[in-house]
Amino acid sequence: MKFSFPRSDLSVSVGGVTLKPALALGGWVAFKEVPAGQAMAMGDLVLAEDEVSSVMRALQASAIEQTAVHNHLLNETPHVVYMHILAHGDAVQIARSIHEALALTKTPLNPPSAVSPATAVATDIDTLAISRTLGVPGKSNGGVYQVSVPRSEKIRENGMEVPPSMGVATAINFQPTGGGKAAITGDFVLRANEVNPVIRALRGNGIEVTALHSHMLNEEPRLYFTHFWANDDALKLARALRGALDNTASKK
Repeated sequence: MKFSFPRSDLSVSVGGVTLKPALALGGWVAFKEVPAGQAMAMGDLVLAEDEVSSVMRALQASAIEQTAVHNHLLNETPHVVYMHILAHGDAVQIARSIHEALALTKTPLNPPSAVSPATAVATDIDTLAISRTLGVPGKSNGGVYQVSVPRSEKIRENGMEVPPSMGVATAINFQPTGGGKAAITGDFVLRANEVNPVIRALRGNGIEVTALHSHMLNEEPRLYFTHFWANDDALKLARALRGALDNTASKK
């Protein structure tokens, strides 16, 4: 079960592009049932700088671990911090603790208002051509075209399998910016030997690498997350991203 917490309260811009929540401001928490009727929960909370300390204090008091605290973007205004979390135990208690921590922030916790189909679908870019280029179907979400590319091997955290939907699939997001162009961001999920070939493939095609780091602590095999940014012709960027994907053991 996966729950989304888009930061629709924040107005964040990068290079003159105002980010839609689905592009890079989509916090989430996912639960997976594990033996003995317990749950494993993982997530990525999107926070303003002045929210980090209080959220960490509340989560630590509830035995919810932080596995990373860092940036995903560069030169965004205002600055945004991403807090990755992990918990094991009673699912309801974990959910209650996360809700109490998020209540210390300005994260909207009510159901989102209805969105018309016109604003929900990514327009002005050829999403079918992007999908064919990447070799993976995507979906429109809140005006952003999103593509998720799982890895070919199984990922485990503390011996338990982590499904792709719990943050271990490469995420590629396109937000139309007019004239067939799109702002792109997301992260490649990589093994160590893939990191620098992917960096070279991205930078060689004008895509900026904005972060390289871990999101988890005890995953097997060890994974690295390479975040990126560009604003250019959408199909040109799709071809460059496909070139980077071809340097990975991903399912395409």
